[in-house]
Amino acid sequence: MDKLKVTVWNENEKAFEPYPRGINHAIAGFLRESGEFNIREALQTQPEHGLTEEVLSGTDVLVYWAHSHHHEMDDAIVERIQRSVLGGMGLILLHSAHASKIFSRLMGTDTLRLRWRDVGELERVWCIEPSHPITQGVPEYFDIPHSEMYGENFQIPAPDELLFLSWYEGGEVFRSGCTFKRGCGKIFFFSPGHETFPIYHMPEVQRIITNSVKWAAPIYRPDIVTGNTPDFIL
Repeated sequence: MDKLKVTVWNENEKAFEPYPRGINHAIAGFLRESGEFNIREALQTQPEHGLTEEVLSGTDVLVYWAHSHHHEMDDAIVERIQRSVLGGMGLILLHSAHASKIFSRLMGTDTLRLRWRDVGELERVWCIEPSHPITQGVPEYFDIPHSEMYGENFQIPAPDELLFLSWYEGGEVFRSGCTFKRGCGKIFFFSPGHETFPIYHMPEVQRIITNSVKWAAPIYRPDIVTGNTPDFIL
């Protein structure tokens, strides 16, 4: 059986203390160590933001992390990602990708809008759908000692499935793990992952992302027929 083809995308290779070689390298690293995927890394700073037609046509699942350069994404590339998702490519949106053009376009809302506070407070992540493929091997809850708070109201449509709910020591709650389906593609948004905290080194988070990549893989990518169909199909 062929391995899933996974592209791990990041806006740049900026080093943060927990990720001296960049967040994309950290995420690609633990996915690569699983031995289940063929991994490619891509950056927004590359030509065509690293997401050429060739790259996307050879991608089963796109893992997308971004922070503060959403406005610099070329709309033509956003449309290209959208077409790929509608055609069956899986999309994993991490942390600040909630504000990305592609998430907003796929959701049909201004996904930038939510509460936030960056003071390094405790986040408790509750697993509320323990039978889902993404939650397999994840405990009932786990604590992230230092995290950025994202709080409701989060301007997204009702998720197809709400898998994780986060509580913060300031009292806020947040829908931190949500699935959606658009066209033939499956989407998972997972919010924990602030760049200055070692969240992607946590085994629970690595398990969730690894599971989500397998879940989002296309079952098939059919040729979609549209337009005038003059002949009867019997």
